[in-house]
Amino acid sequence: MDIHHIPALRTPVMVISFTGWNDAGEAATGAVAHLLGAWSGDTTSILPELIAEIDPEEFYDFQVNRPIIDLDESHIRSITWPTTRIFGIQTPHLENDLVIVQGAEPSFRWKQFTREILDLADDLDVSMVVTLGSLLADVPHSRAISVSGSGAHPDIAARLGVEISRYEGPTGILGILQDNCFKRGIDAISLWAAVPHYASQSPSPKASLALINSLEDFLSIDLPQGSLPEAAIEWEKAVTQMATEDSDIGEYVKSLEESKDATDIPEASGESIAKEFERYLRRRTQD
Repeated sequence: MDIHHIPALRTPVMVISFTGWNDAGEAATGAVAHLLGAWSGDTTSILPELIAEIDPEEFYDFQVNRPIIDLDESHIRSITWPTTRIFGIQTPHLENDLVIVQGAEPSFRWKQFTREILDLADDLDVSMVVTLGSLLADVPHSRAISVSGSGAHPDIAARLGVEISRYEGPTGILGILQDNCFKRGIDAISLWAAVPHYASQSPSPKASLALINSLEDFLSIDLPQGSLPEAAIEWEKAVTQMATEDSDIGEYVKSLEESKDATDIPEASGESIAKEFERYLRRRTQD
């Protein structure tokens, strides 16, 4: 790992996402990209600082994640290698600063890769790790995007107020990170957004916004929304138009909506309204 700069951070929360298996519709990486640019142009001058980069040579198959060639205005070529970058964001108006981990899921040496990430987390005195993921599901695009929060161990789940992860089967790098956080004694939860499988084209801003809102709710903080709400509305309109033009998809969406409406209980709807009101109050407090 190449260390560029270690900023003075206050018991930061580390937020992690990776492209690939854990990132249906690029919803998770879209949420993290939003966090990195969320405060751009605001009056607080909060900007992410590059802390470190993972050496790509050890962890990536360049035939799977190929380097990208870019040309500047003078037609000078530069190559961007697939890697993982770690940023620090000082947020003096919040209780904790943020550490953002953004990259591509590694191809090799997952154990070593995880050690390097969590060694840096220890060096930065990270107080908690939140991994963001997204998966394809049989859900309607026209209803609220559901986000599930879980902990990798019953003790952590109970203490942090999330569900116990009962998943069994193949896992991505997020599952490995969660397991190693528990072994190191680092509090960690995972937030997963359900992306409609018939509308999985990237990006999926409605699912990214759902992840941002869930992160706000879990940490009891206010995060800038930027253009995400408008992008989410436009995405929903575009998918609705697609369903209107294809009768098979339209009928399928209707059945999903009926199933969703039938299974949503009043208590769940009330909880959603309460969370939305809490977000509104937090933003009023920050204004």
